[in-house]
This record gives sequence, C-alpha cells and structure tokens, in this order.
Amino acid sequence: MWQNKRKPLRKGLMALCALVLVAGVAAGCGKKKDEAGTAAADKGQPSEVLVTYKDGQVTRGEFDTFLNVNAFFYKQYAQFKDDPAFQQDMMKQLVTFKILSSRADDKAKAEAEKQFTTQFEEIKGFLNAQEGGMEKQLKDAKLEQKDVEEFVKRSITAIVSEESKVTDQELQTAYNTRLEQDKTAYVTATVRHVLVGINDPATGKETRSKEDALKRAKEVQDKLNKGGDFDALAKEYSDDPGSKEKGGKYENADISQWVPEFKKAAAELPIGKISDPVETSFGYHVMKVESRKTKTLDEVKPELRSAAAETKVYDFVEKELPGLIQTNNLPKPEEKKPAEAPKTDAPSTDASKTEAPKTEAPKTEGGK
Repeated sequence: MWQNKRKPLRKGLMALCALVLVAGVAAGCGKKKDEAGTAAADKGQPSEVLVTYKDGQVTRGEFDTFLNVNAFFYKQYAQFKDDPAFQQDMMKQLVTFKILSSRADDKAKAEAEKQFTTQFEEIKGFLNAQEGGMEKQLKDAKLEQKDVEEFVKRSITAIVSEESKVTDQELQTAYNTRLEQDKTAYVTATVRHVLVGINDPATGKETRSKEDALKRAKEVQDKLNKGGDFDALAKEYSDDPGSKEKGGKYENADISQWVPEFKKAAAELPIGKISDPVETSFGYHVMKVESRKTKTLDEVKPELRSAAAETKVYDFVEKELPGLIQTNNLPKPEEKKPAEAPKTDAPSTDASKTEAPKTEAPKTEGGK
C-alpha cells in the first residue's frame, strides 16, 4: 500500500518471459482482434515462410505456436493476436530469442538447461494447481507440452547467453554508478512501523482527517517511548495490513521499494530510536529501524547481471536485428496520416475588399 510497486524482471513463473520485448505492447496496440479487419494477416499454410533472417527462417506454423504460448501465459494478448503491430513486435521477440539462443556456448547451454529444469517444474506445479490441471489447459489452448518447453528453454537460453557475456568490470561499474546516483540504492533494513492512515486503501475515501491522524500517531509514539510493546501497539493501531499482524515489522527489506519519505527515514533514523510521525501520502508512520546494512557487490551481482543482459538484448533488437532480417511477409501496421493543416483563403490586398480569412475545420480520422 505505502510501498512503491515494482515488477521484478525475473521472478517466479514469469521468469520464462523475463525479457518480453513487447512488454506493454498489448496496451499500446491501436486495434483489438475484432477491430483489426482487413489489416490482419490472411491465414495460410503452416509451412509458409513468414520471415527470413541470416541463417534462419520463421514459418507460419512456428509463429502461430509462439503466439499461442504467449497468450497461454498472458491471457490479455489473445485479443491482439491479429493486430499487425502486435504481430510485428512478437516476431521481433521470436527472432531475437532464436538468434541469441543459437549463439549460446556450451557453458551457457548447460546453465540454461539447469535453470530450465528447475523453472519448468515450477511452471508445471503452478498449472497443475489450477482447475483442470496442466494437461487440460494445454489442450484448451491447442498446445502440447513440447511447445511450452521449447518456448521456455529458448527464452532462458537466450537470457543466460547474454548474461554470460557480462564482465566483472561491467558489474563493478554498474554497482558504483548506482551508488553515485543513490547512496541508499543497496541498503536493506529491518523496520517496524505503525501506520495511522487517512484513507481507506480499498475505496480511497478519507477515514480520518490529517489532524486526527497526527494526534493518533503521536499517541502511539508516546506509548512506545514509555516502553510500550511494538507488536501489541501495531496490532491495535496500524492501518498497514501487510505488517500489522507481524508487529509492524519488515525484515531485511530493500528500502528502495518504499515511498520517498519512508525510505529517507529508514535510511537515516538512528538504530533503535522511535521516530516522530513520518508523513507520507498514506498518513503518518511511527517508525523504528532495528538494523541496516548496504549490500555488497557480490550480493547484488545476480540482479546487476540480469539488468546488464537486458540492456544487451535491447541493444541487439535496436541495432543488430534490423540488419539481419532479409524478408518479412507479415502485414505492416497502417501508418497514421498526419493531420491536415487548416485551409485558409489568402486575404485580398485591396484594403477596401478585405474579408476575414475563411477557415475549414481540420478533418478528424474517418473524415468526420
């Protein structure tokens, strides 16, 4: 609630799509499936070659399977499957992962195989816990297990291959640069807090005035300073559902995930001191930092390596991939025509006959 929302690049089930190059593309597509009309690709034979690139090609059957697997994991993608812009971006992803995975050396392939085995077991466990189990879900999606396995393995192999190219010097530079930008970037802390909120988190409606919230927070502060039990007071007073039943405690948490005012207090409060009420947009927090440390380079290498690999993939897409594509038979997105400038009759140079210029209203899309 009072935390910044961040979506880790590689976590849990969706690690298989860790570098979805079209992240958010569905939201940006101009047409949904039922609106795509003649702009959508005409269905052809599975053997039809849609794209050729240096040392490879993509058939319609392969591309359709790739779209289906993506839609299997990202249900919202299904409505855009026939949108040309979406198809072009998904093709970029497919070709990118095909090329990068093919470049993996033996060491990267071995590591990818290891990660694949672990992650696919997690995926199977997740799907089998859903209604109907994995087998039924795959059947409903017109997929076979091997289709999903290939998708996952290729994605992981491409990512691991790029991660293997990240040097120790690149990691050290990234670590130092981040600390120069934000000295608290790698700080973790164990923090207790009591949040006295001003709004209902479910409805956003005001539950108490700021004055009442501050008064209540000072009441908590006073009780804590007099030796009150943090666990008991958090359960009684706190409006943070994520911590109140744990005595208001967040243990060894990255402080970067928190809103600025809370983050600043977590970084600067003396260890063990009960804070004055800290105001955020959610209300007032009475805090106590129990411990704090800065993670070392070795501790953050995995996330730095992942971020560096992500950059390498995007650089490949932007700089190298266009030169590798030889033919592309997918339909092209319709180009938006620039708005017409208003037409204006030139005013007469004869002062006695001067009239106000006539102006046509600019036409909107569709000529309306």
